[in-house]
Amino acid sequence: MSRWQKTHETLAGAALQLFLDQGFAGTGTAQIADRAGVSEMTLFRHFPTKEALLLEDPFDPRIAEAVRTRPPDEPPLRAVTEGIREVWATVAADEVSSLRQRLRLIAETPGLTGALERGSAATVDAIAAALSERNVAAASARVVAAAVIAGLSAALLDWAVSDSVALGAAIEEALNVLEAK
Repeated sequence: MSRWQKTHETLAGAALQLFLDQGFAGTGTAQIADRAGVSEMTLFRHFPTKEALLLEDPFDPRIAEAVRTRPPDEPPLRAVTEGIREVWATVAADEVSSLRQRLRLIAETPGLTGALERGSAATVDAIAAALSERNVAAASARVVAAAVIAGLSAALLDWAVSDSVALGAAIEEALNVLEAK
């Protein structure tokens, strides 16, 4: 792991712990930087905003790559839903725990749900680009990507605040709705 990546992960971990302990609004970027052992300037080199410490999505590149490698004759919606299934099947337990904590904070903090929706544009772009590489028309690629990410985001936020639903079940239900199963 590079020094940059280690610092990045340390900052994200410090932020999550402080947000859990003190709440999002009660935590300042100087506190996060101090907990991570770096300057506030270094924090902002890694994350442009305090919100970005929670909203960064490590699954975007993995999902886009999974879509790229789906069979070329697979319909666009199927390529995306199956790509998502592939990625989520490989998510480790510690990633699931961290994801639930981050999404619960987002769901329970006024303003962050909107930031999550705006941040989903990068995910939509990555998936649409992967579909375009499969010769899907740009407009169709964006519609498919946006629809799937909207459904997946809703399911993930519901999962985060409900202790009674397993992650896999929440994702599968959302994908089944999108596929009209």
